[in-house]
Amino acid sequence: MPDGSDDRRQVSRRNLFKQVGVVGAAAALSGAPVVEPTLAQTTAAQTPAAPPRREALETLTAAEGDTLEAIVARLIPSDANGPGAAEARAAHYIDRALAGPLRASRSAYADGLAALDAYAQAKKGAPFAKLSAGDQDAVLTDLEKNVATGFTPNAATFFTLLRTHTIQGTFCDPYYGGNANFVGWDLIGYPGIRLAVSTDDQRMAVKPKPVRESAYDNVTFTIKGGGHGHQP
Repeated sequence: MPDGSDDRRQVSRRNLFKQVGVVGAAAALSGAPVVEPTLAQTTAAQTPAAPPRREALETLTAAEGDTLEAIVARLIPSDANGPGAAEARAAHYIDRALAGPLRASRSAYADGLAALDAYAQAKKGAPFAKLSAGDQDAVLTDLEKNVATGFTPNAATFFTLLRTHTIQGTFCDPYYGGNANFVGWDLIGYPGIRLAVSTDDQRMAVKPKPVRESAYDNVTFTIKGGGHGHQP
C-alpha cells in the first residue's frame, strides 16, 4: 500500500481519539497537540519506551494473547508523541476484563481473533502477530472497511469491539489493569484526578501538575480516608 494512502489513515491515532469525546475534550483543554500518524509509523521518540511487561493471562490463550498484543500495538502505536497501547498494557486490561465486566464478549474475542489470524494467513502468508507492521495495518484496514471475510457477524463489528476496548485500556484508571505508568493520561495531557481546582487551574494559565494516582488509591475513596472503601 503506498505511503500516505487514505486507507492507512483510516485507523490513525486521531480517528481513535474521535471515538471518545471526553478524551478529545481533555486534549483540547490541556493544549495537547492533535496528531495524525499512520498505523505503520514506527517509534520516532528520541528515548525509546521500555518494552511493555508481559503478565500471566487470566482469560485468553497464549496464542490469543500474542495476537491481541500485536493488534493494540498497531491501533494506538508508539510514536514521537509517546508510548501507545502496548506500553499502556491495553491487552492486559482486555484480558482481565474478559473475566469480569466484559465476559459477555469472550466468545466474540475467541471467534474474532481466530478469524483474524486465518484471514492474515490467507492474505499475507502468516498469522497476524508474525506480519510486518505494514501488513498488520493492511489487515486491520480490511477489518475496518468490512472487506475481510470469515467474521461473525462481520469484520467491521469485531474491529469496532477491538478499537473500543483498546481505547478503554489505554486511557482508563490504572486500577482496571491498563494505562500503565499513566502513559495514556500523559498522551492526552490529562493531569489526573482533581478534588479541588485552584484559581490558576481555572485560568488555565499554567499547565497543571500531574497527579499520578488511581482514584481508588486516593484517601477520599478508601476506608482510612472515611469513604465507603474499595476492595480490589
